[in-house]
Amino acid sequence: MTDDNVVNGERQAHLPRRNLLAAAGVLGLTAGAVTVATTTRSEPARAAAGVTKKITIYAEALPNNQVGYGLTPGGATVPGPVLEMYEGDTLEITLVNTTNQRLSIHPHGVDYSTDSDGAPFNGSFNNPGETRKYIWRSHEMTATTGRRFTPGSAGYWHYHDHALGGDHGTGGLIRGLYGALIVRRRGDILPDKQFTVVFNDMTINNKVAPNTPMFEANLGEKVEWIAIGHGNFFHTFHLHAHRWADNRTGYLESLTDPSQVIDNKDLNPGNAFGFQVIAGEAVGPGAWMYHCHVQGHSDGGMAGVFLVRNADGTMPPGAQEAIDRFQGHQHAAAQKAAQNAQNAETHAHGGTGS
Repeated sequence: MTDDNVVNGERQAHLPRRNLLAAAGVLGLTAGAVTVATTTRSEPARAAAGVTKKITIYAEALPNNQVGYGLTPGGATVPGPVLEMYEGDTLEITLVNTTNQRLSIHPHGVDYSTDSDGAPFNGSFNNPGETRKYIWRSHEMTATTGRRFTPGSAGYWHYHDHALGGDHGTGGLIRGLYGALIVRRRGDILPDKQFTVVFNDMTINNKVAPNTPMFEANLGEKVEWIAIGHGNFFHTFHLHAHRWADNRTGYLESLTDPSQVIDNKDLNPGNAFGFQVIAGEAVGPGAWMYHCHVQGHSDGGMAGVFLVRNADGTMPPGAQEAIDRFQGHQHAAAQKAAQNAQNAETHAHGGTGS
């Protein structure tokens, strides 16, 4: 069975999660068709074993010297689309390089041969204007002698360029060639909404406050966060008023599950983790912050808003005022720029005297 399985990138983050993973085992889909579900899904995931999903990804130049991945021509975003599969599935990715620079796509957490590595080390990349196929596989955990199990592929992973600007893709990462990759285990709970947050050097999704993404959900919806780290700095990810179990899914599996419950976690370059929370659980609707808890980083603009609306989608009291305050706040980066401009003007006029 072959289908195309893709879900929303940042541009659709405020809409109900679009995902046909649960339907992959029961719908016969035509290869090459992009199929989107419009209803929210909260039931346990179901999928046929051994599915091959074929998708085409376009690498495209974007304004402000950025580059992104997209599922359609002209549809590139930063971050790129969330790619999903179940343990045992295969993703067959046709990468179309529409730029005038060498680039690639390299995954974390899944299985691939050297020609799908996405690294110049293995000669695996797209030259300018070139189309190339990458095949990523996954597997379930297995029992082995002397150990309980060897791990499978399930987890929150990510993908990124490994060739633009050098053999490690540093230029591509700086400019936005990255995205989330999820490998689910059959039986996992599917979310209603899904958000990708990438701490990339001193930015969130290549933006700084107050222009960072505002993510939205209604009270009671299951919200999935995928957090990814890139760049050169140590970060921590903190979500106000919500907490999750520090394990593969964010849910406690039993009354005796020893997983620590947290609301803050290290997010360093190359790392990725994910979790689900119930929007507004125990705290109600409102405008809640998410940010890096390294204080100098949050002061510098590494902060955003998670808006939990009322269950009917209306705005809760006080939320718009909080958003207005956030958008009107001068973060340290903006304050420094303003101070530099003032100093330059003072210097040009010979100072103020005393």
